[in-house]
Amino acid sequence: AMTVTELLERYAKGERNFGGVILCGEDLHGRNLRDADFRWADLRDVDLSGANLRGANLRGANLRSANLCGANLDEANLRGASLSSAGRSRVSSANLWGASLRGANLRWADLREANLSDADLRDAYLCHVDLTTTKGYES
Repeated sequence: AMTVTELLERYAKGERNFGGVILCGEDLHGRNLRDADFRWADLRDVDLSGANLRGANLRGANLRSANLCGANLDEANLRGASLSSAGRSRVSSANLWGASLRGANLRWADLREANLSDADLRDAYLCHVDLTTTKGYES
């Protein structure tokens, strides 16, 4: 496990590889984590609302019940990531332009008003997903 303070200090010094990190329930609201590598990280219940994750690698990450409202995930790699939730994983108003969600588990995700233009949703699990007024997605 790593503390948020340690992660932010290491990011500020230029480190981008945080694969496998465990940050369950932490607050990263509004933080700049552009191009960070969170492959296979455990980010359950993390507040990433308004965060800049443009180009981030979240392949296989556990984002269950994470708050990604308004986050910038443009061109992010979310292949095989889990954004499912018994409640709703909050991804509303997120920018996912050009993101890869291939094979991602989005069961019960709230994608209202998200931008999915040019996003790759092949093989993604979209059961019970709220796509109300979502941009760039046609069912």
